[in-house]
Amino acid sequence: MPMSDLPARSPAAAAVIVMGVSGSGKSTLGAMLAEALGCVFLEGDAFHSAEAVVKMRDGTPLTDADRWPWLDRIGSAVAASIDTCGVSVAACSALRRVYRDRLRAEIPGAVQFVLLEADRAQLLARMSSRPGHFMPTSLLDSQLETLERPQPDEGVLILPATLPPATLCDRVLAYLEQPALRA
Repeated sequence: MPMSDLPARSPAAAAVIVMGVSGSGKSTLGAMLAEALGCVFLEGDAFHSAEAVVKMRDGTPLTDADRWPWLDRIGSAVAASIDTCGVSVAACSALRRVYRDRLRAEIPGAVQFVLLEADRAQLLARMSSRPGHFMPTSLLDSQLETLERPQPDEGVLILPATLPPATLCDRVLAYLEQPALRA
């Protein structure tokens, strides 16, 4: 059955944030999840300031000072989407726990993070095949160094980015339907 024929779902989480380093497949999975859940997909890259995009395009890693306003804009957009649709899906690298905590503080209701993991070689190959994207492959190592793998108490669903997008989507949807998440 095509995804467009599926009924909109109401998962336990009010927001699903697909996270990971550049090239992990956040946007692809996020768009599929949003379609399946019947809500708007928020692309985290669209919330970067023009100055931050220039820095990244020039190969300069972002600092926390660059990221805080970006995270706040994403958090506000997710909150507004929840107000409108009841659920929201966004892609955001959310590399550090403090970034995830900041998003949780900004977003009303339960937030479910999904981390897509891949090895460096796979990520480089994916990034190299994205013509026109502002994130150069030279910044991958800084992202990998910044990434703080989620701790068990964060309840982050961790999936291998090497799985087909449809399989990833099905796994996230099944996870969101678990009774333990609804408690």
